[in-house]
Amino acid sequence: MARIESEQKLREIYAEPKGRAVTKVFHRLEENSRRFISLCPFVVIATQGPGGADVSPKGDLPGFIQVLDDVTVAIPDRPGNNRLDGYANILANPAVGLIFLIPGINETFRINGTGEIRDDADLLAKFEVSGKLPKSCLVVTVQEAFMHCAKALPPVGPRSPRPARCPANRGGDDARPDRRPEHRRRDHRRSGRTLQESALLSLP
Repeated sequence: MARIESEQKLREIYAEPKGRAVTKVFHRLEENSRRFISLCPFVVIATQGPGGADVSPKGDLPGFIQVLDDVTVAIPDRPGNNRLDGYANILANPAVGLIFLIPGINETFRINGTGEIRDDADLLAKFEVSGKLPKSCLVVTVQEAFMHCAKALPPVGPRSPRPARCPANRGGDDARPDRRPEHRRRDHRRSGRTLQESALLSLP
């Protein structure tokens, strides 16, 4: 067993990405992306700072993450354990990675970009819940965004008690709880739909 220390050595093992793995990346949040985020109750935030890497979960009712414009999302920070590991990393290194998850949907949505911590009064007011404001918001500027296919998630991802069904075809195969993810991937290729569109068709 040998340690791999260069990208060239990696590419001797792994082929170059091609097809949808390359073309699925975009740099603005279009309609499907916005809808996925609006229905998302859970996001994972990855950061890197002088003290090391951090991955922080954030969850609330769907809609708690807001799209401010085509290239900006805001995530409120509610009272927690006050460790501030991720926030401290962002102050030193603004690079941020986000993974958005919706229970019952195998596909995930990813954003890589830069983050800043803000406490503007007008921004915090957008996230008022029962008269309470978040202490701050993480505002992320999108550099790249893309759907991540279902292949990686089924063994370990969050689940709802009943898988989401396709509202457009409740009696067909897409409505079957035992519908396998690989079938759904083939279906969206045959239909000509993007992966984003296919995932969103499964939402209630």
